[in-house]
Amino acid sequence: MALTRRELLKKGLLSICGTLIPLSAFELLKPDAMASLIHPYSKKKRWAFTVDTTKCMGCGMCVKACKLENEIPFEAEVQRTWVERYVQTKKGEVIIDSPRGARYGFTKNDPQGKNIPEEEITKGFFVPKLCNHCEKPSCVQVCPVGATYKTEDGVVLVDRKWCIGCGYCINNCPYFARFFHPVHNVAEKCTWCYHRINKGMNTACADSCAFGVRKIGRLNDSESEVHKIITTKRVAVLKPEFGNEPHVFYIGLDHIVR
Repeated sequence: MALTRRELLKKGLLSICGTLIPLSAFELLKPDAMASLIHPYSKKKRWAFTVDTTKCMGCGMCVKACKLENEIPFEAEVQRTWVERYVQTKKGEVIIDSPRGARYGFTKNDPQGKNIPEEEITKGFFVPKLCNHCEKPSCVQVCPVGATYKTEDGVVLVDRKWCIGCGYCINNCPYFARFFHPVHNVAEKCTWCYHRINKGMNTACADSCAFGVRKIGRLNDSESEVHKIITTKRVAVLKPEFGNEPHVFYIGLDHIVR
């Protein structure tokens, strides 16, 4: 059916807007929109994670705790979780760094960090990152031997006995959350401390945070703090355009975060 002039103009404007407006502008999820996400898990538990970027001080204690808990060599340049520093200058330039994954925090004279004159900075903040344990994990889809799999309660794990080290999962993760373990030479990632949360314990990173930045809980449990946060606050997820449906929900996520 032929389009009218008005319909054609409307479609053209939508196309232009879709090109000019970044996808990050549509990341915020309103509380009432979370109902459709929670409903499918009403009869079974589904773990979810929240990160409050307005509280993070970049101390790096979470990174230290994770390395020690999960036997990742402390000096190795890989980690299950890390913290990124975002700085925007007066010229609009966005500078991102994470010296040594922030396991030593951020210091002014750190040779691995990026030192920017304070008078040039318009805003700066820290963003913790970790595996998003997606509802539709692309890493699971590409694993040729089934070493990467998702549990019934939504946690994505790696079976070291099955992993052949092909690296497909590492290359296919849009969040750069995977790496090769420097000792075991298999794919490695954050597990949300699955061995701890199944015993009623907290994750190592959340336990070590003095500022209450990180929280884990059951998405379908109305008494869970995570459930209360995502159903009452405006939260956002990273890179929703990939369609992975990540389950790390951020509070106060700035539009410059990548």
